[in-house]
Amino acid sequence: MPTVRATSLRLNLDKPEHKQAWEYLQALGGTEFKSYTSAIVAAVNDYFGRYFRRKDDPYLETREREEKFVAEIVAAVERSAEKALPAFLAACIAEILNSNGNFSNPAQNSAPAEKVENDDISDVDLDFIGG
Repeated sequence: MPTVRATSLRLNLDKPEHKQAWEYLQALGGTEFKSYTSAIVAAVNDYFGRYFRRKDDPYLETREREEKFVAEIVAAVERSAEKALPAFLAACIAEILNSNGNFSNPAQNSAPAEKVENDDISDVDLDFIGG
């Protein structure tokens, strides 16, 4: 036989925090939580689980915020890349068509690469390597 403990929950709807909690409970509608008990158990466990983890690790909240911020940046970059990719690819294809004149066989129209042999490196600025 399961061990059950009964308790009562008294909410004073004149207090904004209590009223908000009551409204959350009323809005459940059985979709995510089967009962008030399951919702309250989840809320209490989540709250005190975070409370004690934060107490043991004062930087937990900061890391969580940083991870969320990084995830938001990654998502924004992905969205931007998705928007810019079609235009980029269209420009690449247009460049291929313009430079080769024939998309079906680009090797046919391209000139052979010229071999450049220049042993004179006096024109190269080597200051970046201390030379």
